[in-house]
Amino acid sequence: MPQPSLPGSLTEGPGVAGGESRADPGQLLRLAAGLVIAAVLISGLYLGQGVLIPLAIAFLISFALGPLVTLLGRIGLPRLLSVCIVMVIVGAFIAGLALLVASQVRTLSAELPTYQSTIRGKISEITENMRGPGFLDGALDTFGVVQDEVSHAAPGSEGPGVQRVEMVPAPRSPFETAIAWLVPALEPIATAGIVLVFVFLVLLDRGDLRDRLIRLMGGNLHRSTDALEEAGRRISKYLLMQVVVNVTYAIPMALGLWFIGVPGWILWGALAALMRFIPYLGPLLSAFFPLSLAFAVDPGWDMLIWTGALILLLELISNNIVEPLLYGTSTGLSAISLIAAATFWTALWGPIGLILSTPLTVCLLVLGRNLPQLQFFEVLLGSTPVLDVPTRIYQRLIADDAEEAIEIVDQVIAEGDVIAFYDGYGIDVLRHVSDDYLANARVGHRLRVANGMDMLLDDLRAGYRPETAVETPPRIACIGGKWEIDSVACEMLVHALELRGLAAIQRREAVVTARHVDKMALEGIEVVCLSYFSREPEKPIRAFCRRLRQRWPGIRIVVALWNAPGALIDSNRIHDLGADEVVTSVEEALHRLRRMLTPEEALQDQIAPAPENDAERVEALQESEVLQGGSREELDALAKRASQVFDVKFAVISAIDAETEFIIGQSMDLPGRRTTDGTDMITMPRDEAICDHVVGSGELLVVNDTRRDPRFADHPAIQLWNTRFYAGAPLADGQGRVFGALCLLDTDPRKLGDEELTLLAAMAADVVSLITGDEAVEPGPVRSDPASLTVGQTVPD
Repeated sequence: MPQPSLPGSLTEGPGVAGGESRADPGQLLRLAAGLVIAAVLISGLYLGQGVLIPLAIAFLISFALGPLVTLLGRIGLPRLLSVCIVMVIVGAFIAGLALLVASQVRTLSAELPTYQSTIRGKISEITENMRGPGFLDGALDTFGVVQDEVSHAAPGSEGPGVQRVEMVPAPRSPFETAIAWLVPALEPIATAGIVLVFVFLVLLDRGDLRDRLIRLMGGNLHRSTDALEEAGRRISKYLLMQVVVNVTYAIPMALGLWFIGVPGWILWGALAALMRFIPYLGPLLSAFFPLSLAFAVDPGWDMLIWTGALILLLELISNNIVEPLLYGTSTGLSAISLIAAATFWTALWGPIGLILSTPLTVCLLVLGRNLPQLQFFEVLLGSTPVLDVPTRIYQRLIADDAEEAIEIVDQVIAEGDVIAFYDGYGIDVLRHVSDDYLANARVGHRLRVANGMDMLLDDLRAGYRPETAVETPPRIACIGGKWEIDSVACEMLVHALELRGLAAIQRREAVVTARHVDKMALEGIEVVCLSYFSREPEKPIRAFCRRLRQRWPGIRIVVALWNAPGALIDSNRIHDLGADEVVTSVEEALHRLRRMLTPEEALQDQIAPAPENDAERVEALQESEVLQGGSREELDALAKRASQVFDVKFAVISAIDAETEFIIGQSMDLPGRRTTDGTDMITMPRDEAICDHVVGSGELLVVNDTRRDPRFADHPAIQLWNTRFYAGAPLADGQGRVFGALCLLDTDPRKLGDEELTLLAAMAADVVSLITGDEAVEPGPVRSDPASLTVGQTVPD
């Protein structure tokens, strides 16, 4: 049982009490079964490498050649002919490269005898330099004497008169000698032939193989299809980028060796391009040969030094500039998982396993992302953080590492601002604290979190002060409802209000008695904000509001419910409890409080500023003739498709000229004022436009719940259409002119994931293509403010 404590301390909290759970025998059994299955699979991979290695190489090559076969098929060639053409092209390329390398090797082999004198001279020079007395000579001489004495005294050493007998094997026949030479030489040729056959069959029957893999992965067609598409996309991109990286390394290397004067510069460039397909060891092997030849050719040391400098410079540029720029997150693997995978597959399959380690591990990562049973692969191998930012901060506080928690906070704020951190991450940290108060946290953990949060907030207040000091007396008081985390949220809110230019004070969490309320000293305060993390705050809210009303009748009360159920927030019950408004986030609280104190200024904030190129944008929109009803049927069809794809109540396509917003496409008939010129389009003034913020910022805008955003809660169109969710993607052409937005609207709150945002931006590009008649422009990443209440979210690359 948790220890009782005084109200307002961190030794008790709003969570639900719970006990420690014992080990589940079923879970231990599943773990043992998983380990046995893993051992069987690894044994099968090792024992079956003779068949699995050619098959893996064939699939890897087919990933690289598949897009070319698909391209030939799109121009009308049969599948068999497309595969044959690709195989002939690849074979011709390999044969040409082999002939080039063979000619270079022949030339070098003819010139090598002329370098013998140079090699002997350098070796003699090095030997002479090493013959001088060194500081280890005495130790080496002593070691040699001891070794001789031990060898002479060892039992079994030959004594006087003992002759050593040597067994001479019988000479082998010419046939046996030929077999001994041919078998090792024919083995790689046979493997290459098997690989080519597999590649041909995989490319020819790709559709059938895909169907069989989908069947093996389970009955969920969506998940299996996504897994195969992601694996193919990642591996194909990885191979393509590796070819580009290797070529961009090999060409400068070959030209540099030619300029330095190293013979066979074409050979060494081609060898560098091929060897770099081998992770980690390939660059070392490709550098060994030109360095050795530079050592043998030049009687001096200049050529060797320049060759080494060239290779070092190219490695630095390739590793630190080219590879990060081109690879990016193409594999999705973490650095440590790449090294671990290389070690594992090398131990299992040798050098071929080292080459195949990255693609094979990518396949495991994709399976982990799409199959719940293999989710641990994503945790072990993926590059994405397995803990979100609030959880990481909370864990650092539990570990009594407030300094690292502050470092994480500083990194987050560097990408946004303090208010965005409070709204997007700080409140979530406190939710973790609230949920774990009695269920998991010990007394020591609670104390660490309390001290860590004090340090963190002190650091933020000291490092981020308002640009101009607030000289007006405080008109807002933030009061913690009951627990200390309620007061910590108040500290965040007070700091955010000061950064927005609103003076505020804080009062610690209160015991709801008339005497305590009398001592709060709220003279001059117009609005009180009560903070609660409790999941059942109705009773304390009613009691607190009643006491406040009795002592200060004219005061207005806003309740911040950070962790309450949605039923309490969405209903009018908050008014029955005695409060005037309810908020659920820091950003919403800032807007609500500002609107209550300065309604004129808050009203101006609802109007989005016009973009700098507004006149040019309006002129281009008029030239498109879309406002005269052009392409109306096609735009309605696109809006209807968007509503069906995203499963929302309805979708509209809007365009804004200098003074008016026009709904140029809609998925269903909607109420509103319409044009009388025959186009029958819904119109509204620009200052009431539903997509004015999208046009003004040029960014994708998502409002998960319009009631929680004061800028949209009272919007005429939002109220007329009974909308709770809004998402708008800008209709921007190649010159950056935003004509309007493709808008998704629903009667219930909801959220959009990254894939849905990407698809929404792509569909908006199709709308622009229809309006302008130009080809669709690939949508780029959109700046985001992930912590704001109205979120402009980033569209992933």
